Parts: sequence; structure tokens; C-alpha cells
Amino acid sequence: MKFRFIAAGASLLALAGPALADEGMWLPSQMGEVAQKMKDAGAQVPPEQLADLTKAPMNAIVSLGGCSASFVSPEGLVVTNHHCVYGSIQYNSKPGQDYLTDGFLAKDKGAELPAAPGTRIYVIEALRNVTTDMLRGVTAKMTGRQRYDRIDANRKTLIATCEKQPNRRCDVRSYFGGERYFLQQQLEIKDVRLVYAPAGGLGNFGGETDNWQWPRHTGDFGFYRAYVAPDGSSASFSKDNVPYKPKSWLTIAKEGLKEGDFVMLAGFPGNTNRWRMASETKAVFADRYPLNQKLLSDYSDLVNKLTAGNQAAQIKYASSVKGADNTKKNLLGQMAGADAIRLIEQKDADDQAFRAWVAADAKRQAAYGPALAKLDALLAAQDKRAVNDIHMGQMGRAQLLSAASTLYRWAKEREKPDALREAGFQDRDRTPRAEGLKQIERRFDAGIDRKIMEWALSHYRMVPAGERNDAMLAKLDALGLDKLYAETGLTDTATRLAWLDKPAAAFEASTDPFIQLAVAAYPWSQKRLDEEKDESGKLGEAQRTVMAGRMAFAREQGKPVYPDANSSLRVTYGHVTGRKQDGVTWSAFTTAEGMVAKHTGKGEFDAPDKAVELIKAKDYGSYIAPELGTLPVDYLTTVDITGGNSGSATLNAKGEFVGLAFDGTLDGVISDWRFNPAINRTIHVDHRYMLWVMDKVDGATNLLKEMGVK
Repeated sequence: MKFRFIAAGASLLALAGPALADEGMWLPSQMGEVAQKMKDAGAQVPPEQLADLTKAPMNAIVSLGGCSASFVSPEGLVVTNHHCVYGSIQYNSKPGQDYLTDGFLAKDKGAELPAAPGTRIYVIEALRNVTTDMLRGVTAKMTGRQRYDRIDANRKTLIATCEKQPNRRCDVRSYFGGERYFLQQQLEIKDVRLVYAPAGGLGNFGGETDNWQWPRHTGDFGFYRAYVAPDGSSASFSKDNVPYKPKSWLTIAKEGLKEGDFVMLAGFPGNTNRWRMASETKAVFADRYPLNQKLLSDYSDLVNKLTAGNQAAQIKYASSVKGADNTKKNLLGQMAGADAIRLIEQKDADDQAFRAWVAADAKRQAAYGPALAKLDALLAAQDKRAVNDIHMGQMGRAQLLSAASTLYRWAKEREKPDALREAGFQDRDRTPRAEGLKQIERRFDAGIDRKIMEWALSHYRMVPAGERNDAMLAKLDALGLDKLYAETGLTDTATRLAWLDKPAAAFEASTDPFIQLAVAAYPWSQKRLDEEKDESGKLGEAQRTVMAGRMAFAREQGKPVYPDANSSLRVTYGHVTGRKQDGVTWSAFTTAEGMVAKHTGKGEFDAPDKAVELIKAKDYGSYIAPELGTLPVDYLTTVDITGGNSGSATLNAKGEFVGLAFDGTLDGVISDWRFNPAINRTIHVDHRYMLWVMDKVDGATNLLKEMGVK
């Protein structure tokens, strides 16, 4: 099929602008509430169809457990962002086989590589309201701990019942502060293979310098493939496995987007904070974000210093550093954005308006007033511990200590009946735990881990005695770091994994210093966990009541009412739109020529020679955007997303694939707390650029044919 891109549909340029920015990460079940608005905005796929997870396009949308993705062929081919497959690229790289730099392409299925251990593809099947089941047996007279235990037991029962279906992974998540609960059912595909990722000079062009910036010229895309056993069941990696046959897959659009066009996407956004109380917001921006940002920066600087000049070590820690750098820059944007939009003042105004609404009516005061007072007190107590928790949390970056602690807790939980174990430590979690422990073998260096632990300890010791795990520190001082790293067996993968099957008594009798440290740390950790459960139960009761009131107040004001993101399936929509603000104009598209203008041949701006030569020759084939007269690279839209939406397929009005969402702009990341249509923009890689790279640069003809392009 000859691939020719033309401008699609009637011009919407006259309408383009902030007014088209539609707030909301909507549940599929809420499509009826926004159907008319979506149709008026330009949707040709009936929005009501998006509520049906058994039909296209929704059953082509998948989760990677941290990123979003979608099927694009009948052979289980999955497209997502380059940064979402980055961990698998890193895991398969080593000196002399540096796929992070050179990229990777399997010319046939036999050349595809196993993804990093723990990689999953989750195919959404159902999202059911289970509020009644979750609150069964919960009464107002319960203590916080009793309430927590009852809801936790109800949740485990629902999950266990759902997972009696083979190959299913189920979870129950809270919405609107526990006012509602939905059970998400997904088919879990365990055999995931790396198929294709362009060179780092394309997939990560601009690196941290361009991260969260516009204009952008990044080809942030990559491909996995889902495999199952010959009988169609989910199975771990095996040479006998076959490609998964999805019920549907996205059609690659023959027509490209232009400014003003309607777009929508479905994905699994991670977490937003738009329903947070004013007091929570103040605490986060005053203390937690600044401290977290500094610690991430310090950690990244430390690892870069420790790995300098050592390619093998740089490859091992590439994924960790990339994650830290991404988050630290995001936090900078959040803090600057909060000041720019006067977030605290707006939250205060919202809070005061709600409290005045409650106080103005005796029935509302009786219904919501006591819960509000209780919630205020609980949040204040929580805030007092938050900074200490951040300092102590840095110990989790020491991989051997983290592994030892996980293993001992696993052994202790195995002493209980499965239904009574903590979430994450049940039989259903054994394989993910083992895979996480296995990953360490290619993401660890003992000398570097020791330096990281020394750094983490310096922060742990900042916490006052009595508020930290002093028993662990005493044991650590008695053992000494030299003994910890010289005499442990946990650096060996087989030894680490073998501990999964040992009883707690074996840990308590062990002479391995890291195991001894984990055993010493356990009692305090469990005491703290018990306290947190009681607090969580009390918070849950107060939050649920207050949220019911806040939702009623919002509806009375005519404001959109959708739950904060929580890694469950959502739908959002908007338009391809640039931005004008304070004398600065952003065009809606960037172009290949812009990438070459940034190209320096080194560092973060080192595009492959072949790509540069093709662009200079204007060899774009049929992938030109007529209205631009050149090859588009990235574009801006007004869709409402957050982290976790990375890799979400961007769909045109007809539901066809036109690119991938991969980022926001630095001043717009404050939308995690408050949506602002004037500044909120999402960055997408244009599917025309993706196809051009695949076709002209990397010769991925096999994949283009499979996707129905060639």
C-alpha cells in the first residue's frame, strides 16, 4: 500500500486555542457524561463505544505496569515509548553490545530478545464498581485498624475470586478518597520480548536538556511483542511460545494530523493530586517536594561520579539515573508552576469556599463537619513525619539491603495463611518478587552500591533517635560496611533467589551480614506498619465522608467531577494546538529540519549520521505533512495526562493511530495539582516520523508490513 499523508478533515484553526483544552481523565464508565462534549469537539468514534472494554479501540489498549501501550498488529506487536522500553534495552546491553546507544531491531521474530525480568503486558478486560463489596462489614464504630483490616480483607477476597480465572491479574483501587472502589481485571502476559528501539540519538534525542521542554525533536517510541503458550495461556518465556493474538489492534492512520484536529487517547495515568486538601498541598510544596528534588539530584550526581569512565557501570545504572533525572526535573517544574499559577492561594480559596458551603447549612454541617475536623487533625499528624520518612526512604536505594529486607519479610509473611499476608507478599506475588531480585544482576555494582549506602545512611542518621529504626543502626554499626559487602552472598543471583524458599528461622540463624541486618530491622518496621494501618483506617473514614461533600459541592458549581488518576484506565481528549503566552508563540509541530539544527554530533544531541543525511537531502518519502511541506517530528495537544500515560496511543477522530504521548511541558506539569487550559500541553511523537525512522533510517520493513503500512 502506498503511504501518502494528507491533511485530514475540515480546518479547525479558527477554533484552536485554550478554549479547546478539555479537563478530565475520565473513567470509561463516565463516557456518557462527556459524550456530547466529545462529539461537539470532533469525535467520530461514538464516545459511548469507549465504555465497552471488549471492543475496539479500547481492547487494544494495554498497560506495562508503569507505562501505557497498545497493540498494532494481529501478531501481538505492542508500541509504546522508547523510555518505557528503556529498562529492557539497558538490561540487554553491555560493552560491545550497547543497544542504548545503537538501538536494536529484530529482523524476524527469532531475533527478538527477552525483556527485562518483571516486564508484563496487561490487557484490560473489565473495570467494575465494587464499592458495596469493599465496604461490606464496615461500620462507623470501628477503630482505624479494624476498618483497615475489614477493607483489606474484602479487597483480597475480591482479587482472589477474580484471579480464579487463569492468567488474570486483578486489583481493586480507591476512587474519590474511598467514596468508590473499582476492580480492574487484566489478562497478564508474562513473556514479553524486545522487538525494536531506535538509536538513543533518536529515541532520546535531547536527553535531559530537552526533557519537559518545547520545541522537542524526540522519536520516543519502541516496540515489544507479547507471547503466550501454544494453547493461548499466559506463560513465562519459552522458545515454544507463540505471538499473542489480540482481539483487536489499532489501525495506522493514512492521514496525518494538522493543527486544530481532534485527538483522544486512552491509557493508565499514574497519580494526580487535584482533590488534595489545601493543608496537604501546602505541606508538599513547602517541605516534601524541595527535599525530594534535592535528594534526587544528589543521588544522580553521585552515581554519575561513581560510574564516570566505566562504560559497564554506566550501562548498569543508566535506567536508575534516567528515572531520577526525569523526576527531579518534573519536581522543579511543579514547584515553579505552583508559584506561577498561585496554586496555594487557589487551593486555599477552594477550601474556604467548601467549608463555608458546609457551615451554611445545618444538615451539611452535621454530615460533613465532624469528618472535616477529624481529617484536618490526621493530616497534620501525617505531615509531621513526612520529612523524616523521606530521609529514611533513601536506604531503599541500597540494593542489597533492600533485597535482604524483602526476602526476610517474605519469609515472615509465609508463616501466615495466604489470605492474611500483606499485599505484595502473597503467593500471587512470588514470580514478580523473584524477577525483581533477578534484575539486580545487571543493575548492580558492589562498590557503587556501598557508596550509595553510605550516602543514604548520612540521611538516615539525620532523623532523631527514637523516630528511626535505632535497632537497625546499632546492628549496622556492630557489623560495619566492610563486613557487610565482603561477607554477603547476596551478590550472587542464585543465592539471592534461593532465600525465597527458606523459612524465617534460617534467616535468624544466618551469618550473612545483610540478612542479619534485615532481621534486626524487622521489628521496628512492623511496629511502624501497624501504626500506619491504624492511621490509614482513620484517614479513609474521614476522607470518604469529606469527598462525598466535596463532590456534591463541585456538581452544584457545575465543575467536572472525575477521580484523581490512580493507574487505572482513563480516557482523555483535546486538539492539536500550539500556545501563545506572554509574547512567546509555540507552533503545534516541530520538524526534521529543527532536529538537524539542534544536532551537534555529541552528547545528548547526537543523531545517527544516516538520519542527518536523509534530512539534509529532504528524503522524506511519503511521510511529508503537506501543510508543513516537510516531515513532522513532534506535536502539541491539549489532552489532559500525567505520568503513566507515557506510551499512550494518540488516536484521531476516527480512532486511528496517529502517534504516542510521551511528555508534558515543564510549566504545565503543575496540572498534576490543578488543570490550567492556558498552559496545559502534552507532547506527542508524530506517527509519520515514527514510520519514517522505521522505513528510511532503520529498515524495519518487517514491522511496517506487519502493521499494514507497507
